[in-house]
Amino acid sequence: MGTYIVSPFLWCYSGLSFRSNPDQTDRLRDGVRKYLQLPADQTVLILHAKVAQKSYGSEKRFFCPPPCVYLTGPGWKLKQEQIKGKRYLYVPSLEYLQAQSPPCGNSPCYLQEFSCAKALYISDTEKRKHFRLVLKLFFSNGQEIGTFHSKLIKVISKPSQKKQSLKNTDLCISAGSKVSLFNRLRSQTVSTRYLSVEDGTFIASARQWAAFTLHLGEDLYQGVLGQLTVRSSCGAAASHPTRVSLPQIIRKVSKQYAMLDVEEPISQLHKCAFQFQGSNGMYLCLSTEKVIQFQASPCPKEANRELLNDGSCWTIIGTETVEYTFSDSLACLQDPVSPVPLISMLELTGGGDVAMLEVQGEYFHANLKVWFGDVEAETMYRNSKSLVCVVPDISAFGSDWRWLRYPITIPLSLIRSDGLIYSSSFTFTYTPEQSFLPTLQVLPELTQDSDALLNSIHQEFTRTNFHLFMQS
Repeated sequence: MGTYIVSPFLWCYSGLSFRSNPDQTDRLRDGVRKYLQLPADQTVLILHAKVAQKSYGSEKRFFCPPPCVYLTGPGWKLKQEQIKGKRYLYVPSLEYLQAQSPPCGNSPCYLQEFSCAKALYISDTEKRKHFRLVLKLFFSNGQEIGTFHSKLIKVISKPSQKKQSLKNTDLCISAGSKVSLFNRLRSQTVSTRYLSVEDGTFIASARQWAAFTLHLGEDLYQGVLGQLTVRSSCGAAASHPTRVSLPQIIRKVSKQYAMLDVEEPISQLHKCAFQFQGSNGMYLCLSTEKVIQFQASPCPKEANRELLNDGSCWTIIGTETVEYTFSDSLACLQDPVSPVPLISMLELTGGGDVAMLEVQGEYFHANLKVWFGDVEAETMYRNSKSLVCVVPDISAFGSDWRWLRYPITIPLSLIRSDGLIYSSSFTFTYTPEQSFLPTLQVLPELTQDSDALLNSIHQEFTRTNFHLFMQS
């Protein structure tokens, strides 16, 4: 997300109207302060393709790449120590209209930190154009952890052979989007291998796949393959995603020929090849279980084509990632953690004595409060996509606010009424204007009336000399 620069607003406002019980709030604040020092987050990460092919007749077109689930964060390890010997169970299913129909190929499976659903497919009786995956997490004793949704997935019958318009965002692979690459020899499902990365090098995996970010080069249709989000082959999620940048020229493939002069958008499930930039016909190639470089042969009849082998022809598909993060370190959970709220945007409004912050996103409910660091904000629930809160006064973060000379950045989180914490990547920054700092030199010594003088300075600060910043 970008950084939002907002016009000056006052910090101060009148007292909160519906705070929690003071003693309860103080205990919760102490717990939140400890959590901020050592977060014990639990993250559920769902990776899936943007499109899925419909099956026809007895043919089953399994989701490719298969939807994957990762459990990351130190909170899972702590939870596992609390319930030794228990494992996590997840059940993926498909969501249809108001009711949930039985998913095709759905079967429960156990996972520790990673698992994938390789047997999901869409039957030919399905009429919807879009659907969501629903992930249900349980402990092995039957206790429900929660229900988590994927992003929308578009249903297609087959890869489009028509030249796509860049306006068709559902099907075109756009710059900056994440993709998965897989190779399938002789159209056999069992031979499918996904391009992934391990220890900084490309590998081929039958189970795990990586999400690659495509960046455009100088030529509009020369893509650069880089910024790989990597999962280790043992099934445990990497603590830090591996970053690998390797310039590649994307070539459209037709009948096993790389097309050197075709300049048109790449579409979902199209065949393509990846030529090493600066090389003379060297392509990324799958060989058995390894990824190597392959030397293409010039086409004797057409100079604008190069002949590839099967291992150099990759299928490209856009991917989505949705991340749900929570921490039950302060809560004694009786209910599932879902719905897990997702924050997408902040908007600051108002002025005068009150600055209001609107938190926009998904899966909000009335039992949520917005917290600025360890300070609870007065929060009003609008609907499932909007919460409004009062921006706390800077003095709530400590008694030394009077001597503020530098920006203070506060993490934003949402906390449920039972103490369940939903952290976010968003922060809120209080920043003094530089124009005020010379004025501070008029205070060589503090007098007996220093409190009154400092209060007047505070009023001057909040009236004209501070900006509020929001960023993620």
